[in-house]
Amino acid sequence: MVKPLEHCVVLDLTRVLAGPYCSMILGDLGARIIKIEVPGIGDDSRSYGPYKNGHSAYFMSVNRNKESMTLNLKSEKGKKIFKELVQRADVLIENYRPGTMEKLGLSFDELKKINPKLVYTSITGFGHTGPYSHKPAYDIIVQALGGMMSITGEKDGAPMKVGASIGDITAGLFAVIGTMGALAVVKNGGKGQHVDISMLDSQVAILENSISRYLIDGTVPKPIGNRHPSISPFCSFLSSDGYIIVAVGNDSLWRKVCTLLHLEELIGDPKFQNNTKRTENWDELQAILEPIFKRKTTDEWLELLEGCGIPCAPLQTIDQVVSDPQVLSRNMIMDVVHPEAGELKIAANPIKYSEISCKEIRKHPPLLGEHTEKILSELGFDEGRINNFIENKII
Repeated sequence: MVKPLEHCVVLDLTRVLAGPYCSMILGDLGARIIKIEVPGIGDDSRSYGPYKNGHSAYFMSVNRNKESMTLNLKSEKGKKIFKELVQRADVLIENYRPGTMEKLGLSFDELKKINPKLVYTSITGFGHTGPYSHKPAYDIIVQALGGMMSITGEKDGAPMKVGASIGDITAGLFAVIGTMGALAVVKNGGKGQHVDISMLDSQVAILENSISRYLIDGTVPKPIGNRHPSISPFCSFLSSDGYIIVAVGNDSLWRKVCTLLHLEELIGDPKFQNNTKRTENWDELQAILEPIFKRKTTDEWLELLEGCGIPCAPLQTIDQVVSDPQVLSRNMIMDVVHPEAGELKIAANPIKYSEISCKEIRKHPPLLGEHTEKILSELGFDEGRINNFIENKII
């Protein structure tokens, strides 16, 4: 069965995380990803630890299903070769600061002249317009500016970044969506276009109820720990040996909880009779529930709560996540064999189709420049010319 993007060629000029995450997903969906890297240096993340046999696990975790080609885009010959690739490509993805591609003579306005159907996706900290557009950004910068850190952490505690790099990851995901939307336009007879993705925009887009709460009643959301701001109980409780997460999303579930905990008197209590009241009186309700949950282990609570159909979960550490039976049954931890790093495990593609398999890793994370000669040969360059490119530091 043909994969969704099997006949799509993507030129990937990205590095570190947001861009490589985007191109990795496109590669998982079948696209041919040609990763263009600086000769002798490569993607910045190749120098990020931890390492396995001298190779960055960070880099390998987000660069599967790609080919690596080294090319000096500051040289005129390098630009000419790149433009030949553009003529054959469907998508170009880059995450340079705005203005960089223009300085190289490789802006969207220039490249659409040689390929009018090109989808040109840019991922930057702040987008290509606005007063911040030329500022540099990393994940923690946009988590701070985008408000995410202001609502993360313990009540009355210091602001805290989210543990995963969601500033990068969300931008990468929105870039995938924007790219595929633009490809659909081209497929339907339209022109290629510039897809402008901002990390800050992406953070604002996922603030959901925090923005709505502020815009409705003027309340500035603050960190409240592991509980939900408008659903109660919807939080973590300390058990006798760890934590148990309990998510009581409606009044029917609340009645089940009260019955299970032998707190039937709370069902009719005006302070707790509905979700709004439980949230308003959370401090008092929390004081009632916390001592009860400390009486049993997490596993004991899981058995009891699940037996009543109450949504719950243990708070798992990463070592537990990668061995969780549900995670493994969904093939979310995959083996990949790297020619120099050897065997390693990485997180896999979460997109599942009923009629198409996108779970396999077709290509290992590439060595720097591993596919340069192959790609140049496809463009018609012979061995002599390729050797000349090497001597002149074009590749």
